[in-house]
Amino acid sequence: MAGAFWIAHVTVTDEEAYKKYAAIATEAISEHGGVFLARGGNYIQKEGREHARNVVARFPSLEAANACYESARYQEALSHAKGASERDLVLVEEAE
Repeated sequence: MAGAFWIAHVTVTDEEAYKKYAAIATEAISEHGGVFLARGGNYIQKEGREHARNVVARFPSLEAANACYESARYQEALSHAKGASERDLVLVEEAE
């Protein structure tokens, strides 16, 4: 089974609320086998909309990545991100 990536591009508009999101989301991602490969850090924007925060997590499978997103724990985290950030998120299967 191929692994999968969770790729998020984020502009934070409320730091305090987003910190709550990040703390809970980190737990949810870990609980579903996710490992962060990039989390913030320096970047070079080449195309598309720029977001100040870019995150890449690897999961054991696309199903695990989606189960994380759909989980009650991640949805709890997401309730703190809504209104506190502008986000683009894609879950994509790793090439075999």
